[in-house]
Amino acid sequence: MESELIRWLRDRLPPHPLLRLGPGDDAAVLEMADVDRCVMTVDMLTDQVDFDLSKVDPRRVGRKCLAVNLSDLAAMAARPLAGVVAVALPRSGGMELAVALYEGILPLAERYDLAIAGGDTNSWDGLLAVSVTLIGEPTGSGPLRRNGARPGDRIVVTGSFGGSILGRHLDFEPRVHEAVLLNERYDLHAGIDVSDSLSIDLAHLVTESGCGAIVLTDSVPISNDAHQLNDEKTPLEHAMSDGEDFELILAVAPEQAERMLAERPVGVPLTEIGEFTAEPELWQVDNQGVRSKLTPRGWEHRFT
Repeated sequence: MESELIRWLRDRLPPHPLLRLGPGDDAAVLEMADVDRCVMTVDMLTDQVDFDLSKVDPRRVGRKCLAVNLSDLAAMAARPLAGVVAVALPRSGGMELAVALYEGILPLAERYDLAIAGGDTNSWDGLLAVSVTLIGEPTGSGPLRRNGARPGDRIVVTGSFGGSILGRHLDFEPRVHEAVLLNERYDLHAGIDVSDSLSIDLAHLVTESGCGAIVLTDSVPISNDAHQLNDEKTPLEHAMSDGEDFELILAVAPEQAERMLAERPVGVPLTEIGEFTAEPELWQVDNQGVRSKLTPRGWEHRFT
């Protein structure tokens, strides 16, 4: 029952300095007097699209549902503040499932000092759907946007790419701390997180910025998972087209990128994989110096 779930959740939510009134009323009350601007994001994840509940622990599902939103805040270099969680539970086994989801959500929320302020619970005859909405605080010079890349900027990425389907799409670490630190120490011009694929999200960034990009394929960091996939695609193709890596693509001025790569200020690898260009096209250059069009490939929700 919904009332039972609310009681269970209220007993387990830790106190938080922003939370003046949490779950149990019609709305939450947050104390945010020191925050002059907010960054907001929402993501909805569904069974059989973003995860397969018949094959994975629902705690991992709950963790992912929060982590993808934290990754969106990371893309904007925003510090997490508070969030709400809405779930549409299957009628059968819904209480047990809800508890497991929150057992995945709450430890990650605590790690990022995020107040879970409330949400909504429904039941129906369909599959599990979870929607999380987060509020964050801009850092550094302000929210990092997609539209600031300039010709000559270097393309710098965190981590490695490809093969997330082997499990990393559920267990990835959102790059919140890395984004906040980099945005405070360096002059970042633009950023995006990689949810659909490295090539598609790079295409989103250049479209918003009104420029193009050249990717040096030999420089693309390929994950071990991408090498383990034994199918018709090469590891590089997986790195460029697999979704849900949840790493960051950053546009950084050349001198800033050089300093960033020399200082290595964060615990995850930073790699320069190319540069942004005035020509509004995507190109790739292989290890032989051959230049060819880069066609974005990856995940896209399709509907008519």
